[in-house]
Amino acid sequence: MSDASDFVSDALRAHIALQARYRCGYCLRSQELLGMPLTIDHIIPQAAGGKTVEENLWLACHRCNGFKGTQTHAADLATGTRIGLFNPRRQNWNEHFEWNQTGTEILGKTACGRATVIALKLNNPEIVVARRLWVAAGWWPPQD
Repeated sequence: MSDASDFVSDALRAHIALQARYRCGYCLRSQELLGMPLTIDHIIPQAAGGKTVEENLWLACHRCNGFKGTQTHAADLATGTRIGLFNPRRQNWNEHFEWNQTGTEILGKTACGRATVIALKLNNPEIVVARRLWVAAGWWPPQD
């Protein structure tokens, strides 16, 4: 059961959505493309002591938020080290990730990016198929 400290006001939710440009901070899917509202993600999950304050909140799609769960760190398979997951509020997506040549898969450019790709299953088979369709329609990948 949540308490008042877990509540995200409509005004704060709208402010975060605007800051995030109405798209997931991890996979970049837009709310428009999804056809449904994105969720508010606790960057540091509440289960790990994260607070419900603006500095710890961002938008995430249901898939990324669900795969992230209570994780804050994951293994970078290239280096064998555990590293903090990507923080969409503090880190620049393009510094840590890039699209593969077809625009259907997210590639990690850094240890943080690689660990986040694996932990959040950013290239799970279902989303890669969807991205292939979005690319064919000219909707994907995001061009910014």
